[in-house]
Amino acid sequence: MIEARQLTKRYGEKTAVDRLDFVVKPGSVTGFLGPNGAGKSTTMRMVVGLDAPSGGSVTVNGKHYPKHTAPLQEVGALLEARSIHPGRSAFDHLMAQAHTHGIPRRRVREVIELTGLESVAKKRAGAFSFGMGQRLGIAAALLGDPATIMLDEPVNGLDPDGVLWMRNLLTGLAAQGRTVFISSHLMSEMALVADHLIIVGRGRLLADTTVRELVRKHGGDTVTVACDQPARLREVLAGPGVEITGAVGSEELHVVGLSARDIGLQAAEYGIPLFELSSRTVSLEEAFMELTHDSVEYHGAGAAKSAGRAA
Repeated sequence: MIEARQLTKRYGEKTAVDRLDFVVKPGSVTGFLGPNGAGKSTTMRMVVGLDAPSGGSVTVNGKHYPKHTAPLQEVGALLEARSIHPGRSAFDHLMAQAHTHGIPRRRVREVIELTGLESVAKKRAGAFSFGMGQRLGIAAALLGDPATIMLDEPVNGLDPDGVLWMRNLLTGLAAQGRTVFISSHLMSEMALVADHLIIVGRGRLLADTTVRELVRKHGGDTVTVACDQPARLREVLAGPGVEITGAVGSEELHVVGLSARDIGLQAAEYGIPLFELSSRTVSLEEAFMELTHDSVEYHGAGAAKSAGRAA
């Protein structure tokens, strides 16, 4: 488990991480999301003691990372896949780390097999593709068989087969009861693997929620329905868990909490003719973009124009 309490990091006058409070629990995949410059990498560096907090604290399994006697067996981290001596083979790189913690040679061979590195284990890491370097970094993170796994952009450089492998690996680790904490900009992957989300912007916590709840809050499965009796239809459809919005005077309503089929049946029961009945599902990417829009430091011209039209 990872626990942050009022975690803060300042670099001169710039506050990179601003009083973050969150808990990453075992048994699930927690996604760590935010725009570039949101403070994700800085937060992860503080988790493993590479940066010292300016305020607050962060612990792994109840202790500050440096206080663990065998840190590789507590938390496995991938923060920079290419931080490998280019002249050292994948096997030798892993063996060097294993020696520091008394990890046996058989475990090195296990993680090499697990990450698909058997054919290149004796080759110099400097000749690896980005994807193979990523696999080696993941092998190093898993070397100590840790209870907590923290990966920064783990699917970077992986081909489609590698992405599927990573997806299954993450969900499998969580199913074993481990704490899995991953950052990524790929919302489609997060939607598939993450059970919980911690979202930050400009160093501050924006959301600590589930994927389902975030999507629901930002529209979820929205049904658009139009008729010449919108006030009457609103009364008919109202009920627990149902949210209905629509401009005053407009024939169009937007309904969350009922399916298009349910709306059609209820309208027919009360004799209300419908002009339109269509449904739309908000994606995690759309919900994320809406939540973090004001926290993005650098908007492209196209994004700015789109935002202006949306406003």
